[in-house]
Amino acid sequence: MEKLPGIDRILPFEEALAVVLRHAQALPHPQAVETLALSRARGRVLAQPVVADRDQPPFDRATRDGYAVRAADLAEATSGELRVVGSLRAGETWKGAPLRTGEAIEIMTGAGLPEGADAVVMVEDTAWENGGLRWRRSLRMGENVVPRGAETRAGSVVLAQGSLLEGAEIGVAASCGQAQLEVFAQPRAAIAATGDELVELDAPMEGAQIRNSNSYALAALVEASGGVAERLPTARDCVEDLQARVVEGCKADLLLFTGGVSMGKYDLVEQVLESCGAEFFFTGALIQPGKPIVFGRLPKLGGLQRGEWTYFFGLPGNPVSAQVCFHLFVAPMLRALCGRKEVAPLFVEARLVEAVPGGSRVTRFLPARVSGAWDGARVQLVGWQGSGDVVANARGDGYAVLPAGQPARLTSGIDAFAAGETVRVLLR
Repeated sequence: MEKLPGIDRILPFEEALAVVLRHAQALPHPQAVETLALSRARGRVLAQPVVADRDQPPFDRATRDGYAVRAADLAEATSGELRVVGSLRAGETWKGAPLRTGEAIEIMTGAGLPEGADAVVMVEDTAWENGGLRWRRSLRMGENVVPRGAETRAGSVVLAQGSLLEGAEIGVAASCGQAQLEVFAQPRAAIAATGDELVELDAPMEGAQIRNSNSYALAALVEASGGVAERLPTARDCVEDLQARVVEGCKADLLLFTGGVSMGKYDLVEQVLESCGAEFFFTGALIQPGKPIVFGRLPKLGGLQRGEWTYFFGLPGNPVSAQVCFHLFVAPMLRALCGRKEVAPLFVEARLVEAVPGGSRVTRFLPARVSGAWDGARVQLVGWQGSGDVVANARGDGYAVLPAGQPARLTSGIDAFAAGETVRVLLR
């Protein structure tokens, strides 16, 4: 069918992404909050900031195994010797008298500096001679010591609201004694695959039917992005089925259609969305694969967010196209619905292993594998048979981003990206 009058809006990739990010960043924080044990909080988003319960470090901390000393005693290299008056391990508190001139205390990494000491000389910079400790280099005050409160002060925010809780963040919370954390409730994403040709995984296959793999892949991607996936029954290519999925999907925080958004006779998703009161922000992006991507919002029937809208995406039916569009556009919106502050897709740069044809009028996102090396990352395209090739897509770990052809590049006769040329890569 033809695109509906008044809603046909196809944008360059950068503009389409900017539209999604603008709406994502304007979302209010989720209202629903839950308390989780720290051991179960990985992958969730912090709803209340974590505040340091004491200075970090809570004492002047030695950063090397060696000897706690007065730096003035070591002002000159290799002259004199020190008398070692004790030993101090991490977790112990020095009970002796304050350190005096000419004395040293053996100290282990992580231990608190004893009173009177102001530096640590590393064990490898010392030597024993005639029962005394000598040193091989001069020392400055504060060397090999982290001062109390240098990392953070008691009462300071160490993890802001909206932080994604991964290993580093969990470690910070644990260091502040947080056995439980307040996190935002996970948003629900309803997924509706469309098409008369689709059958469920346990159904017998006939003729040109295909299995409904998209809804499973999208559900996995939703959960990896912090949401809860709800797979709706497959919608047949008829208005009644699609309308029913819209009504169900509007109870969620995000509605994902896959299939039915292209230019075919039975691509009815946009027509049904429009009849249900949808507001469309764009109906396509100049990308390959994934050009027939639709983004908009519908009147809301439930969910976690404030406001009166449920955002939706109409994703292409071809599996690779749907997944590319998810990483580029859906994931940022889902991260925002989770309450995260940083939501944009992450790109890195890598050098092409081999030349790739250029000259395309759209931005291409091609399945690829990235390999890391000391002298820089490299990316090699995965051989594939187009946007339906799920096997090739699974062999990659990202998508090489090849910009649309630039006039100067085309008129000069250069229509390829050369081996060794640096391109962006969208990591999965």
